[in-house]
Amino acid sequence: QVQLVESGGGSVQPGGSLRLSCAASRSILSFNVMRWYRQAPGKQRELVAVITTSGSTDLADFVKGRFTISRDNGKNTVYLQMDSLKPEDTAVYYCNADTGTMIVWGQGTQVTVSS
Repeated sequence: QVQLVESGGGSVQPGGSLRLSCAASRSILSFNVMRWYRQAPGKQRELVAVITTSGSTDLADFVKGRFTISRDNGKNTVYLQMDSLKPEDTAVYYCNADTGTMIVWGQGTQVTVSS
């Protein structure tokens, strides 16, 4: 069974940076797509970033220019580099993997942006 483990969350001041990691229990090349989502208190989960097996990426408009998604196939890990963080970026961040037959979620990592 595939497992995803997120890490790298924490508390940071506005304008700061964090890098989230999503480590998979097997080769990420076996996943068609990997995504980062986030969910703020009282709000629906929303898509933040996508990366495909070929390395194509897409970002939600509200993070373009501030966040970057990347992958390290050798480490079976996908990253979300978050710069110029804003208080509205506060949320639990989740990664997921699309195997083609199922969607697997990680447990999430908390990101808090406040002064």
